[in-house]
Amino acid sequence: MDLGGDKIIETYTTKESNPNMGWRAIRLCLESPEIFKTQLRALYRASIYGNLRIMLPMISIVEEIIETKKLIEEVKADLKKEKIPFSKDVPLGIMIETPAAALISDALAKHVDFFSIGSNDLIQYVMACDRGNEKISYLYEPLHPAILQLISITIKNAHKNKINCSLCGEMGSDPNNALILVGLGIDEISLSTGKLLEIRKLLQNSNKKDLEILAEQALTKSSQKEVNQLISKYYRTHKNTKIT
Repeated sequence: MDLGGDKIIETYTTKESNPNMGWRAIRLCLESPEIFKTQLRALYRASIYGNLRIMLPMISIVEEIIETKKLIEEVKADLKKEKIPFSKDVPLGIMIETPAAALISDALAKHVDFFSIGSNDLIQYVMACDRGNEKISYLYEPLHPAILQLISITIKNAHKNKINCSLCGEMGSDPNNALILVGLGIDEISLSTGKLLEIRKLLQNSNKKDLEILAEQALTKSSQKEVNQLISKYYRTHKNTKIT
């Protein structure tokens, strides 16, 4: 469960002075092992009825994965003892939504089966910008080179360790962002249904090598404004990809 922060449950979670960096998500789960194990038990019991993957939110350090795996083994042992069927090979993945996770993604990848980049939180943490605060909304820049560099690092480390790397959050629903993300090598993008056909058509009419070059150039820029200018130039020189 990704509770805490702005997701408050009375009598359990509490309001904090800095909730987005507080007692939430995996931190809350690991300090409440019985509640966490109840969730894991339910997931493993459900695993025999279809394809299931487990994803851990708000990972910052390797130890959080290691401790979770210990609890998973305890849950499996209990289910086996009780002769309750479950799938033994449920993929375990993590959200990459803290700068720390992105920077140590090579180490993290050795302990999991897939990554999902949580773009909403990653952007606000990197830019030190509360995405709900209108007064500093100008700092919430998905194509800021600092964001792109961390995404690039994460994707490269995922592929180096032969695991899948996807992206969720609002970033993937912008066509311009999608071009850069595919150029960086993302395997999957989560986006709003209203943008699905537009972005699919855009990507179908794009050459992957051209997008890789575009992404490489974007990584050398110093601002989102410069990246946007680069994308505008790309559209002018690649007429088939122009969005009307």
